[in-house]
Amino acid sequence: MMKIAGFTIIRNAILNDYPIVEAIASILPVVDAMIVLVGESDDETLQLVRQIDSHKIRVIPSVWDPEIREGGQILAVETNKAFHQVGPEFDWAFYIQGDEVLHEKYYAAIREATTKYKDDKRIDGLLFNYLHFYGTYDYVGDSRRWYHKEVRIIRNDKTISSYKDAQGFRRNGEKLNVKPVDAYIYHYGWVKSPKQMLQKQKNIIQYWAEEQAEAEQLAAKELCDYSEFDSLEKFTGTHPSVMMPRIATRNWQVELDVSQKKFSLKERVLYWFEKRTGIRLFDFRNYRVV
Repeated sequence: MMKIAGFTIIRNAILNDYPIVEAIASILPVVDAMIVLVGESDDETLQLVRQIDSHKIRVIPSVWDPEIREGGQILAVETNKAFHQVGPEFDWAFYIQGDEVLHEKYYAAIREATTKYKDDKRIDGLLFNYLHFYGTYDYVGDSRRWYHKEVRIIRNDKTISSYKDAQGFRRNGEKLNVKPVDAYIYHYGWVKSPKQMLQKQKNIIQYWAEEQAEAEQLAAKELCDYSEFDSLEKFTGTHPSVMMPRIATRNWQVELDVSQKKFSLKERVLYWFEKRTGIRLFDFRNYRVV
């Protein structure tokens, strides 16, 4: 019988307005257990996570090392700690970040793919598509600045580890062999009020030691300027059901002009080509599709 464990890390979820409860709840129906590694926080994050009513969840307190800051490496360190709590009885591990949510319409596709490749040891993981929401729940980024695919389900093989700032995974520095799954991860990290978004940026930039200049620029601001985008499009689909209560309580409004395209000539040509063919040329891939 195939078994999947979910895992995630979180710290200061309330201060930074992460939809961590929704993130966890969104994958609970497709996992048999859920590891939640909660970093020592300046708010009630630990209590928030412990209030989620599910026997599948195991909450583990953790302490983040403030000395590990280069390149956001602390995020990978904590992600690996969470992954290593997944027991040997599980075939797959489903990683979800604190601002990512899975739509319930993809449950069947995920079950089908994990079952299909369970015994095919050539396959290290499953590759998901991405929607990056921006400003409000009504806009998504559609330019090359947003990664459009990433690995979120990996084989329960502890030679695999989180890579750089925990965006993806590798094995001994080598890219994983993956198969695409017909499913999207909904990324809400850029959906907050302008004031809350700026505060989140100020709070999390401490995990990147080399971003001191940007930290100083953020310190001088009072609100996030959502007009600083290159390309957006209106979102016309449905959000995951677990997100609907949060969306209903939105208390800010941002109007953005999706007709604006702020590209260089090269970026404009690549954008045009991708829109017409569905192919993203010269894209960095943190994986190998096999």
